[in-house]
Amino acid sequence: MQRPVGDPSQDDESVLRELESVVATHLDRHLSMAQEWFPHQYVPWSRGQDFDGPLQGRPWEPEQSALPAHARSALVLSLLTEDNLPSYHTELITELGRDGAWGEWTRQWTAEEDRHSTALRDYLHVTRAVDPVALERHRMQHMRTGYTREYPGSVIHGIAYVMVQEQATRVAHRNTGRISGDPVCERLLSRIAADENLHMVFYRDLLAAAFDRYPDRTMHAMRDVVRSFRMPGHSAPTLRSAARSIAVSGILDRNVLVTEILQPLLRSLRVFERTDLTGEGESSRERLGQHLERQKTMIERSARWRADRGVKAAPAVRDQAWPGREAGQPTRTP
Repeated sequence: MQRPVGDPSQDDESVLRELESVVATHLDRHLSMAQEWFPHQYVPWSRGQDFDGPLQGRPWEPEQSALPAHARSALVLSLLTEDNLPSYHTELITELGRDGAWGEWTRQWTAEEDRHSTALRDYLHVTRAVDPVALERHRMQHMRTGYTREYPGSVIHGIAYVMVQEQATRVAHRNTGRISGDPVCERLLSRIAADENLHMVFYRDLLAAAFDRYPDRTMHAMRDVVRSFRMPGHSAPTLRSAARSIAVSGILDRNVLVTEILQPLLRSLRVFERTDLTGEGESSRERLGQHLERQKTMIERSARWRADRGVKAAPAVRDQAWPGREAGQPTRTP
């Protein structure tokens, strides 16, 4: 018999134990599919030159990059998000444990994700796409802030959130590569997106197993995550600024979130086809459906408003590149 959603007897420890074998199976599958790759092979080192500072190289100037401003904002947002990997790892190990299949998966995931920040930072530095001093200051600020998981105390909520987040990251990388105008950038982001896709598949199939075991509780988690989803780092002012830029560009806006991220996941999980829900689960699914309908209505209204007024997304303006240095900060390092 399905337990009520709020039944305290169905605690996280029992969920972790019951899903352990599923994690082990999907980890073996992941390892059989994941491809080894090397960040240094995707970075155009021949474009590089020394910066000002101890090596007395060439100072950074905005005009040195041909990347559109929106693409630069998206790349910086992605890099700063990846930089918080130590915080993500700590949260996962604390929540899921360091032993057994759960711990092994977390360490594998962390090792794969670490390649992404390495490759992105090297690309941005070599191509002089952003101010390296400002980038480092933002990294320090962001990592000092750290990260706290969105749904502490609920493993199933956590799985649902990371599934959506991995899908959103994959889509954002793909769309950023397309608008970058740089085949090297697009190739790099496609390689990173392939990793993110495998991570999404792992969490999606793990959530499918949770649906089969705890349909009401998992539907409740799915409802909560979809209704309040936001990317990691949302509280950092610099990341909010970049998020607005990439939303305007269409890299990751409301329409992309619904049509390219949420709907494919919900279809794959057969969320609206399940027949094993009780009243609580049905109520959660109904609220989830209502939320999606409201989002679709907002998307349609926005599209009509733009069409009626001939409004297009704001162009990528070179002198609005992000990040920049704070007013009054030195333009060169000592």
